Amino acid sequence: MSSQATTVSAPFGANNIEFQSGKLAKLADGAVTVRYGDTMVIVTAVSATSIKEGQDFFPLTVEYRERPAAVGRFPGGYFKREGRPSEKEILTCRMTDRPLRPLFPAGYLYDTQIITTLLSADGQNDPDILSINGASAALMVSDIPFGGPIGAIRVGRVDGVFIANPTHAQMGLSDIDLVYVGSENDTIMIEGSAIEIPEADFNLALEFAQKEIQVVIRLQKELAAKVGKAKREVPLFTVPQELLEIAYNVAGDRIETALYKPSKVERSKAVGALKEEVKAKILEKNPAATGFQISSAFDYLQKKAFRRSILDLNKRCDGRGIDELRQLTGETGLIPRVHGSALFARGETQALCFTTLASTDEAQDLDGYTGGDQTKRFILHYNFPPFSVGETGRVGGLNRREIGHGALAERSLLPVIPSEKEFPYAIRISSEIMESNGSTSMASVCGGCLALMDAGVPISAPVAGISVGMVTEIEGNTMKRYSLLTDIIGSEDHFGDMDFKICGTRAGITGFQLDLKLPGISMALMKESIAKNSVSRSKILDYMESVMPKPRAELSQHAPRIETIKINPDKIGLVIGPGGKTIKGLVAETGAEINISDDGTVRIYCANPEGMALAKEKIGGMTGEIEMGKTYRGRVVTIKEFGAFVEVLPGQDGLVHISELSETRVNKTEDVVKVGEEIWVKVIGVDEKGRCKLSRKAAMKDRAEVAAKA
Repeated sequence: MSSQATTVSAPFGANNIEFQSGKLAKLADGAVTVRYGDTMVIVTAVSATSIKEGQDFFPLTVEYRERPAAVGRFPGGYFKREGRPSEKEILTCRMTDRPLRPLFPAGYLYDTQIITTLLSADGQNDPDILSINGASAALMVSDIPFGGPIGAIRVGRVDGVFIANPTHAQMGLSDIDLVYVGSENDTIMIEGSAIEIPEADFNLALEFAQKEIQVVIRLQKELAAKVGKAKREVPLFTVPQELLEIAYNVAGDRIETALYKPSKVERSKAVGALKEEVKAKILEKNPAATGFQISSAFDYLQKKAFRRSILDLNKRCDGRGIDELRQLTGETGLIPRVHGSALFARGETQALCFTTLASTDEAQDLDGYTGGDQTKRFILHYNFPPFSVGETGRVGGLNRREIGHGALAERSLLPVIPSEKEFPYAIRISSEIMESNGSTSMASVCGGCLALMDAGVPISAPVAGISVGMVTEIEGNTMKRYSLLTDIIGSEDHFGDMDFKICGTRAGITGFQLDLKLPGISMALMKESIAKNSVSRSKILDYMESVMPKPRAELSQHAPRIETIKINPDKIGLVIGPGGKTIKGLVAETGAEINISDDGTVRIYCANPEGMALAKEKIGGMTGEIEMGKTYRGRVVTIKEFGAFVEVLPGQDGLVHISELSETRVNKTEDVVKVGEEIWVKVIGVDEKGRCKLSRKAAMKDRAEVAAKA
């Protein structure tokens, strides 16, 4: 080990967590390896010392990349090289980014990049928590200005006991998956899901997490002190007071009127016109003013008016009360041909959701290298087209926001999805955002839930989601006052300080996500927000139940029906055939999807009743067992002196002894039957060798009796 390496470690849950700096990536401004069990990541932090001309925002980028070498594997694909990031990698990027962003100094606009690389994965301990802790540690040991450290932890609960950093195996038994990030005293970010956990238990999980993260916060302080790297001194980009005064003098008495226009489009036009006036006046008095300064001055004006209105007057942009929901509208079954559809809206936020059902073969395979689930049979995809905000834009690949919003909605609905045994379908929801003015992910949860019920999916309970925002007045590091806002719109998200989304049923919470623009909020404020969300969520559930009180009893006529039959596992090969030839032929002939499990369970999916019946008949014929006393029409396959062998089911034959061919004496078998001929035979027994004994004369007698009665 290099003499420059600095290492600190301490118990953190079931294992030690170890931070090391000074051995790898020494040209980065800050670099730390983090190890937990045999899972290890390296996190680097680099920040520029100058900004680009015209720069008017903080360009922080966070990347997380997994390497197949971490688990001793080659990458898939023809080129055997890592490709675009997976959904898991993108979600880890977002979780690493969000708690870091509010902790950089105001006016710090220098290009900054955090990169996490997975070096080793033990399949039990997830590296996402290491990425967050490592990013904080890398910034702490660097010379980059940063208001950390922060600590991250995953919390599970098994048999009522909270677990710090549970393994994947433990998470399979847990009723909560909480990713918690905080500072020494406050909460900064949470994300995760739960199985209808009550609010009181959720609060206990947050308290447990806040206590446990003190270990990694202390270690990062110790590591930074040992490394001893001083923070760089760089100019922060702020707006001169005289520009703020110009903006206020030009538009201060009109900005509230513009902000309180009844619709988003009207507000945007009125605010845009005022911004142009402010820009012209600032440039008239100060031609050297930059775009950043002009935009910041106008943002200051809007924030001041926005906060004054809410904190002093209890007045919101769209005229609602502080705790008032926007108007709710909903409808189901509005789109033909799809398996289930729903439209859900809160004011100018509108989601059109579709549910599609398919065979379990359509479940998504996951390519992650870190352990956990390998397939998903329930998928929710979220799409955010530019027209939803009245703009033009590129339509193409997914962005991180779409993936993050879809993942939040998906995990919020997953706890109420029936098991595969109860409902053996793969299920996909696609949420198409038609209008966006705040919390489209929560509209996707509500609309997605209604679409599931419209499709006839027997969910255990309806799920609703709503966001709580916050506006604060802060002096120094002290919060003087605050106001919590129910169901925030876009401008309240932009100018406010918090977006706290919680989803759940009447029984408890199923999904959650907290984003802050503050360096943290107290546990007391967290609990107050959770309680406020619960009240609003109940009101939305009331409305959703008025739209559709329970799932439809029948599936859509366009959805594939499913029937399950059981066959002898030894006969699976008969159905599949050489190279899959037989089953492919069945699919082509019947139009059904056929899914065969190793235990002999055959699931047939088909929207056409005739196709379903034909598939069942064909498979039954291939795999059925010969029944005693039953009559079959079989084909003569072999002739012997003592009788004929007749195939009554595919691959199954029996012997018709020469004495059982006819009521009269038979001298030669060939006198009665020929090879390839089809005859009726009845099963009359089993010989000493276990072979099936058949009788043509018994079958003919039975058929004659039936004909006589008719």
